[in-house]
Amino acid sequence: MSEHSGRDEATAPLDLLHPGLVHHIVNTLGWSGLRPLQEEAITPLTGGADALLLAPTAGGKTEAACFPLLSRMERERWTGTSVLYVCPLKALLNNLLPRLEAYTSWLGRTAALWHGDVAQNRRKRILRERPDVLLTTPESLEAMLVSVNVDHRAFFSGLRSIVVDEVHAFAGDDRGWHLLAVLERLERVAGRSVQRVGLSATVGNPEQLLAWLRGARGGDTEDDSGARVIAPGPTTAVARPTGSSEPAPSGDVQLDYVGSLANAATVIAALHRGEKRLVFCESRKQVEELGQSLRAKGVNAFLSHASLSADERRRAEEAFSDSRDCVIVSTSTLELGIDVGDLDRVIQIDAPGTVASFLQRLGRTGRRAGTQRNCLFLALDEAALLSASALLLLWTRGWVEPVVAPPEPRHIVAQQILALCLQEQRVGDRLWQDWWGGLGPFGPASEPLVRHLVEAGYLNRDAGLLFIGPEAEQRFGYRHFMDLTAVFTAAPEFTVLNGRREIGTTDPALLTQRVDGPRRLLLAGRSWQVTYIDWSRRRCFVEPVDGGGKARWGGVGLSRASSYALTRAAREVLLGATPRVAFTRRATNALDQLRAKGSELVDPAGTVLLRGGRDTNVRWWTWAGYKANATLAATLTSVSDPLQRPTDMYMRLREDLSLGDWGRAKADAEERLCLPSVDPRALNGLKFSAALPSRLAEATLSARMADLEGAAAVLGEPVRFTGKST
Repeated sequence: MSEHSGRDEATAPLDLLHPGLVHHIVNTLGWSGLRPLQEEAITPLTGGADALLLAPTAGGKTEAACFPLLSRMERERWTGTSVLYVCPLKALLNNLLPRLEAYTSWLGRTAALWHGDVAQNRRKRILRERPDVLLTTPESLEAMLVSVNVDHRAFFSGLRSIVVDEVHAFAGDDRGWHLLAVLERLERVAGRSVQRVGLSATVGNPEQLLAWLRGARGGDTEDDSGARVIAPGPTTAVARPTGSSEPAPSGDVQLDYVGSLANAATVIAALHRGEKRLVFCESRKQVEELGQSLRAKGVNAFLSHASLSADERRRAEEAFSDSRDCVIVSTSTLELGIDVGDLDRVIQIDAPGTVASFLQRLGRTGRRAGTQRNCLFLALDEAALLSASALLLLWTRGWVEPVVAPPEPRHIVAQQILALCLQEQRVGDRLWQDWWGGLGPFGPASEPLVRHLVEAGYLNRDAGLLFIGPEAEQRFGYRHFMDLTAVFTAAPEFTVLNGRREIGTTDPALLTQRVDGPRRLLLAGRSWQVTYIDWSRRRCFVEPVDGGGKARWGGVGLSRASSYALTRAAREVLLGATPRVAFTRRATNALDQLRAKGSELVDPAGTVLLRGGRDTNVRWWTWAGYKANATLAATLTSVSDPLQRPTDMYMRLREDLSLGDWGRAKADAEERLCLPSVDPRALNGLKFSAALPSRLAEATLSARMADLEGAAAVLGEPVRFTGKST
């Protein structure tokens, strides 16, 4: 019987909070009561249950987790570092620290921050005087576990609970697998099961996300710990049928078609003067160019993106927070719960990649009493108009993406095995699996990876023990194996400095391409002239100039692959479905023209196979998303164009395709689907792929490029043939 299930259910939730906390909630915070989420979380969390807390941005999730855990800390007399508060972003941790320091101080407890930007002397103090709550990232936890300067068994001996903020941001990519593996190792180091509490915005599959967060024990059907999703009100979402009569979600959402970034700057400069506006862009290059244009129009504009230095971003965010009539232009760096003050408006250039991302951005507004959430979409071209319309169509139906962990993370398994051997020095060659408790890919299925690591020299095996081998030391041994703890690789960039002041980083291509006249960069919303390049240390020095700068980063300009659901929604829009949001006259006219031009590419009964049109190829307009089309191209090899690159909307077939060939190929494909093939060069983007057998590294990427379910759905639909005779 778990502690949670043995609690007196008649006890009022507020009576379970420590009296000192209740005093400060009322007298220091001035709250007359708790929000529903905060009240509902008290009983399960003080009882030790794992939980997923769901609420929109600014829904009080941090307090909903921390107040019960601090009460439990006092009641059970926890000592040492007993609570970890894990976030995906260092900036979010920095933002949260003052609140956590205040809450812990009310009970005579302490909170501290540990990540890559924290000074060494501060870290030494934390090791000497362990805080009760430590705010950190998964990568920093990994570094602590493998560091020779940290006695990890002593430091984590008191660990009782882990809070994972923005858990949905972890679960959808490899950082999530890394996080789960590190949490399992921490439990083993602590010698006990550790309570896990996830905080998330709206997701489409909350129960599955909770099971994922619980790791190795998430699939235990006999678990009686009372693990639960806590989500008061309509915070979860599901897909509804096409043409649903359900009312649109609340919020003032508008869609405009402006045609260019310069026009977007004109609209933003003219609208909502005197208000604080947050503008989201889908690339760093867009942020820089829009920021420069707004400043040229006299707008008080600030910028934030990942290639600006931490100091530059902090200065911009603090200035924006203290200002009134201003704009901050950002990539997704400000999508999560970083506080930028009392925000009036959100403006979206083009469209984010997911409904979940839009919900995060929409949730930045409407926090003041008497205001509502709002977002103005400014589409720069027809493709963006269609994407925004599709996303808003799904949103108005109450649909949001499920969070799904990427399949077959063999490269993360290899990294974790190496990190474990570094942490423990030597691990029994039959005991290493125990560290992950049978967690999915880290269990028996990874045995071939261990054999490969030994055969390739990454690990040595002696007397039944595994330890770091010469190949791992050569590849990952830089700076005390810190390269091994950095799970994800960033593209190489040059640091840009004005004197001693670091402005940010830029793509090296801007420093190597031929230019006529002075070489100029666009960074932090202004132009800089390059005065000196230090090639060996990857630094360039600049001085401010009046204009002419250019911005560029790797990957900018590449089309973003859309999901099956979003691409299907785009098809519905072309067929006449319209989201229940406000369209400007420009947007309405542009959408009408887009529908007229695209009428031959969609069919309400199924898909379209079109011969002719833009070129001599045959195009199968599936509207299934990139991954499903890549899967179909790999499966229909007898009739598909071998030189094609599938898109979200279509795949190319052979010019000489006949109806007979098509029928036979389609019938065969319905019986068996193939995974997309992988260009070996793509493995360079998968860190630690070198530690995998090449066939397994390619299999990992191949599985991640596939959408078998979407491909099967398309194959089951009728096909309309159009164009020249087939």
